[in-house]
Amino acid sequence: MTIWSKLAIAGLAALVPLSASAETRVTYKSASAGTSYYQMGVQIAEAIKAGSDGNIIVTLEESQGSVQNVMEAAVRPGNYVFTTPPGLVGLAQAAKGPFDGKGNPKFDEIRALFPIPSLTMHFIMSTESGVTDFAGMEGKNILIGKGSFGATEGAKYLELFGLKDKVNLADVELSNAGAALKNGQIDGFVTAGSWPAPNVIEAAAGTGVTLLSLSDDQVAATKRTRTVIPAGTYAGQDKDVVTTSLDVVAFATTAMDDETAYQMTKTFWEQKEKMSADAPWWKGVTTDMLASIPGKIHPGAQRYYSEKGVALTDAQK
Repeated sequence: MTIWSKLAIAGLAALVPLSASAETRVTYKSASAGTSYYQMGVQIAEAIKAGSDGNIIVTLEESQGSVQNVMEAAVRPGNYVFTTPPGLVGLAQAAKGPFDGKGNPKFDEIRALFPIPSLTMHFIMSTESGVTDFAGMEGKNILIGKGSFGATEGAKYLELFGLKDKVNLADVELSNAGAALKNGQIDGFVTAGSWPAPNVIEAAAGTGVTLLSLSDDQVAATKRTRTVIPAGTYAGQDKDVVTTSLDVVAFATTAMDDETAYQMTKTFWEQKEKMSADAPWWKGVTTDMLASIPGKIHPGAQRYYSEKGVALTDAQK
């Protein structure tokens, strides 16, 4: 081998770490595998890779829930991105609720990037039950699940609407809701997820269902965001359904550099239209949802929103 060949090989070897270092790696912690939010994480990872020409690689991690996601923000270094309702970040920073006695100054370094599809409440009744409004749920077998946002919120709504102890809560796993509805084991179920929710699609396709709509007074009583599920979202749904939702946001921390946060945010919004074509739940995501974020937005993301003329509040800067 000539000296020139050796030099050429050495030069190529020297380039390898340079090209590897040009690739930014991001950890994205989302939800349990099989859920709509885990599927969203897969889509975001693919979209960021495609939109950045492979310069940003997102590794998706399964999660047991939003509280865990927030807790890990205190110990994860570098480019850690996670999803959670903004209110949980506020509770962590105040060491309240599930974070009581678990306060950490690192929580103050959490910064928002962009919103993702909201957790939307669905109240599903079989057509055979004849139920078309909340009052009609009295005496019926209803599945609300347990341990999830949907279960907690569902129980709250039953109490708010005067149905506490007036419905029979079914002891069935929420994952079996479609089958239980079809065989008559339950009359209806409550679930929270982005629309169209996979378990509601399954139930609507396998059994005639009615989605219950909330009145304006009922929406106000919940203190949640008014949300409309458009007609035709589910099989047999011939009119808009008014319900409520809880906003969900992708967060990072100040450990992420401004350029990475800028590129992540920019690429997300540029790829959203394509993601919407693949999964309709992205269609409801708009920059208007940034108003639901009470805390600070990452400076890198702020730069993108400034370029697009999206107004942010002083508290978000």
